[in-house]
Amino acid sequence: MSFVTTSDAIAAAVERLAEAQATRVPCAAVRDLIGTDDLPAAYAVQGGLVQARIAGGVTVVGRKIGATSKAVQDQLGVDQPDFGYLLSDMDVSDDAPISMRTLVQPRVEAEVAFRLGKDIAPATEEEITLELVRDAVDVALPALEIVDSRIENWDITFTDTVADNASSGLFVIGTDAKPLTEISPVDVEMSLTINGEVRSSGNGAACLGDPLEALRWLAVQAYRFGDPLRAGHLILSGALGPFVPFAAGDDVVATISGFAPLSVKFGSRND
Repeated sequence: MSFVTTSDAIAAAVERLAEAQATRVPCAAVRDLIGTDDLPAAYAVQGGLVQARIAGGVTVVGRKIGATSKAVQDQLGVDQPDFGYLLSDMDVSDDAPISMRTLVQPRVEAEVAFRLGKDIAPATEEEITLELVRDAVDVALPALEIVDSRIENWDITFTDTVADNASSGLFVIGTDAKPLTEISPVDVEMSLTINGEVRSSGNGAACLGDPLEALRWLAVQAYRFGDPLRAGHLILSGALGPFVPFAAGDDVVATISGFAPLSVKFGSRND
């Protein structure tokens, strides 16, 4: 029997996730409201959450691509990538230490970010080639994404994570910007340590075969949704290896070859 998602169900899912974020108390999954296959409904819930935050004064600063690596897909129990929005209040690049007061069940992952120098808004979808998106990139940068889930115990299906803004939390962008003439994202190697212990490793090829291919995938999705990628947007291209849990007080260092190491320290949940 097919699952038909009503506007009331979408609104209820938005309310459930928003309350979990506000209270930092995990909620039940939203698949009872939107099903497990209705991607338009899941993205509608995501859109409702994002618009509510925009109404509260934040701005869209870019996008994130989720579940790009097989390791993360296996961790989440999904089999395809998704995307979410990066908002201005998610950027904690300049915070030291990083507060955990808005986080619920955080994990951390390392990835390559892109800053766009041009819109990716061609007349047809077929024009969105690897060459086109590469030309649109201003610089690549090292990044940490603090992924999070408002859903209890990370008990999610694909529609649950999409609805929850692709399980987004916070992000940190390094300052060591490189043009693509100086770095090949597909060739990078990544190591992530917590308090000096290696907890995750991977490489550029783990991200949909190439972080630039992940960017091309996102540009296609953005075109289909009528919300193309714009100059100045920051794009988190996806994890290079498994995400890992961390705790208040931890020191996290992402080393991505070709970039200077990116180091952060987490404060308490009340900082």
